[in-house]
Amino acid sequence: MQVTSEGWPYPRWIAHRGAGKLAPENTLAAFRLGAAHGYRMFECDVKLSSDGVPFLLHDKMLERTTSGHGIAGEKSWSELSQLDAGAWHSRSFAGEPLPTLENVAAFCLHNGYFLNIEIKPTPGQESETGEVAAQHAARLWSGASVPPLLTSFRPEALQAAKAAAPELPRGLLLDSLWNGWLETALTLDCVAVVCNYALWDASTVTQTKSAGLRCISYTVNDDWAAQYLVNLGTDGVITDRVDLFSPAIQSVPQNLRISSPA
Repeated sequence: MQVTSEGWPYPRWIAHRGAGKLAPENTLAAFRLGAAHGYRMFECDVKLSSDGVPFLLHDKMLERTTSGHGIAGEKSWSELSQLDAGAWHSRSFAGEPLPTLENVAAFCLHNGYFLNIEIKPTPGQESETGEVAAQHAARLWSGASVPPLLTSFRPEALQAAKAAAPELPRGLLLDSLWNGWLETALTLDCVAVVCNYALWDASTVTQTKSAGLRCISYTVNDDWAAQYLVNLGTDGVITDRVDLFSPAIQSVPQNLRISSPA
């Protein structure tokens, strides 16, 4: 299907990096745990190996979340596939490998889950990563009822993704409201803007929606913030707290509500 602001197929609640902090981020173990909590949409980070394989990892460096060392994008997939991406989190996840985008696609497509792919390039590889990630996503989700949402902080990565697979929906990620952010999102034919949740207020939501775009927030881990965003009329909430927020609800439970943020 063609994803538009009017034809929006994605659920409100999105599990950050699979299951937030309850499992090793950006692994299939995290996706399985997020799904066990009822989540049907997941966010993940995708970059390229030195030989062009799209795989899941957030950081430029390998040290924080794997047994490897050095710049991830300078390693071949053969090297990356041998790393332990779970032991850093806890013993029970020891031996968990880094997944490829193809692995994650198979999991999501088989189970009818939705995916937000954040294009997370190694510095200097923005256009290449956007192009290759989009090409792979278009191939992997070919014929699927709902395609993945491609997002990035880097406009050049989204521009390359647009050129490679214009049919895939895109969203511009923002950690600040830099000059021209909305115009850039429109130039890239985005369907959504994905903001640090603190950037959303009545004005920014109105601007974004008046331009025909959807409003998504990251990373929302507090009940008052989630309720505030629901009240503002935003469309998506990316959260680590898959144990706190039930994806089956459209608002925050009464016993968690606080009327507005401090």
